[in-house]
Amino acid sequence: MADDTSHDPQRRLVLGGLAGGAAAAGLAGPAAAQTSGETPAASPLTEMRDPQDAYPQPPFERQQQDWPGLASEMTPVPDHGEESYVGSGRLTGRRALITGGDSGIGRAAAIAYAREGADVAINYLPAEEQDAQQVIALIEAEGRTAVAIPGDITDAAFCRDLVERAVEGLGGLDILVNNAGYQQFAESIEDISEEDFDTTMKTNIYAPFRITKAALPHMEAGSAIVITTSVVAEDPPEILFDYAQTKAANIIFAKALAKQLGPRGIRVNAVAPGPFWTPLQVVGGQPADAIPEFGASTVIGRPGQPVEIAPLYVLAASSEASYSTGQVFEATGG
Repeated sequence: MADDTSHDPQRRLVLGGLAGGAAAAGLAGPAAAQTSGETPAASPLTEMRDPQDAYPQPPFERQQQDWPGLASEMTPVPDHGEESYVGSGRLTGRRALITGGDSGIGRAAAIAYAREGADVAINYLPAEEQDAQQVIALIEAEGRTAVAIPGDITDAAFCRDLVERAVEGLGGLDILVNNAGYQQFAESIEDISEEDFDTTMKTNIYAPFRITKAALPHMEAGSAIVITTSVVAEDPPEILFDYAQTKAANIIFAKALAKQLGPRGIRVNAVAPGPFWTPLQVVGGQPADAIPEFGASTVIGRPGQPVEIAPLYVLAASSEASYSTGQVFEATGG
């Protein structure tokens, strides 16, 4: 990977979760056969193909949006698995809460969880209601319970309310995905406002702490907690001074909490994406002039699409990974 001092775009993590999503085309998708007992339909995710050209490659159009942004207005529109993700019952009967579930990686996880048999509650900002309703429709198309809970997780009282509403709507809670994140690039520490610094810390560190603390009384042995971290936790770019600190804290969150909760039979893991094509990048996550070549410097030569990381969130939540806790699962494009 390139030196981060060059503002190389592949180092700007795209955390889905605070931006809009693609149009919910094909609500039943290829997963329709999963509930009928038939053999699942073929999916692009199961075909043998060259990863270099499996999804859109740079150069991309130069583009920027106002916060929090919409995936449906990105060019190209991100692939969250709306038509490609096929489940196999790996999370049947589970109940999951995903923050930042309206778009990006959170949306991809929500779609995958529903197609694996889970009921899903998603949290998002009120401004993202249109995108959130697309996700709700996709979950319900799988015959699963879907719960939409708009609100700002930088507010401590809302974090507690979020969990209570999720538990009430789902009838319990088995999986918690702390995914929502806030990222704004800045050339210098002197350019970071008190407001932005505060929002970054409250979204990326305070919220997972508060939500997890509120959720634990409802979680039994066999439950799983997943937090979204980033590759920038290990190799921070100079323009992500505050954001990279929070992602390092997210890794410690997973490792330390896993030790606390192991005796209770609750696993805690982290997923660390590299450059993923979601709206977080086009709303100030990186400089506008970095967008056209976003992800080009990875070994694969392109950014990841949200659907490509969804299987890691499924694995971390499923009983297949029953011996994995305190781990960091990476998807960086090389």
